[in-house]
Amino acid sequence: MPGMDGYQVLVRLQENVQTRDIPVIIVTAMNEAEDEERGLELGAADYITKPLRPRIVLARVHKQLALKWAGGLLRDRNASLEAQVEQRLGENQLIQDVSIHALARLAEIRDNETGNHLRRTQEYVRTLATRIKGQSRFAGQLTTRTIDLLAKSALLHDIGKVGIPDQILRKPGPLTPDEWQVMKTHAKLGSDAIELAERDAQRPVAFLTLAKDIAHYHHEKWDGSGYPEGLAGEAIPLAARLMALADVFDALTSRRVYKEPVSLDAATGIIREGSGRHFDPNLVDAFLAGRDEIAEIANHYCDD
Repeated sequence: MPGMDGYQVLVRLQENVQTRDIPVIIVTAMNEAEDEERGLELGAADYITKPLRPRIVLARVHKQLALKWAGGLLRDRNASLEAQVEQRLGENQLIQDVSIHALARLAEIRDNETGNHLRRTQEYVRTLATRIKGQSRFAGQLTTRTIDLLAKSALLHDIGKVGIPDQILRKPGPLTPDEWQVMKTHAKLGSDAIELAERDAQRPVAFLTLAKDIAHYHHEKWDGSGYPEGLAGEAIPLAARLMALADVFDALTSRRVYKEPVSLDAATGIIREGSGRHFDPNLVDAFLAGRDEIAEIANHYCDD
């Protein structure tokens, strides 16, 4: 064949999206095993040597048509099954997300923290985690999926407040030392509740592990002066360190029945002063670098 031989034609067909799935039968006078192997390696479906015998050619063609039809049917069925699985996963994910929000709202409506506190802190955590993702000290800890799970888990940080009596939780003024001791138990109460949910699950649920760390340790401080365990430095889980900064910043800039919000500049100054004492210095650096993005979140989800 002048210009292009059969093998080159086959290569062109394989390279073209419109023709690559069409079965190709090579018909040739060459009957060496190497020639047949070459054709099959290039993607040919079958190989017929001359002289041609019509019945054999027709049988081979019918065979390829049947295989093509069966392959198409199998692909259609697989695509349908994948679509059904995707739909079911989406439904399960929606149920999970709604359940998480419902639990988080349950704690929120009993507390003085109202409005968009949950959404703001969730997005603060996501923003901070995304900013430190590329740092070598956090290599392997933060992937896109992990960050999504962190943001989802952040919603449950104060779930333990459902176990705090109303006269303490909703008190409009300062707590007494005894009342403060009771209030601090919400961290362990939340962690215990999530741990019970983990036990009830038929298999490990990644976001519950993060949620448990956040609920239990988000009031720990970098210098070890926090509660409930008095952990310090990197002994505090990263998820809880992220939540600690997000939660404090939101508390500073939000109105409560017992306080007015502070300005963005004032809150930023407090966060900066807390570097190495209350907060992980690396997270404070990320917060300061992303201050404009943090401010946008605060404005977008501001309380009415």
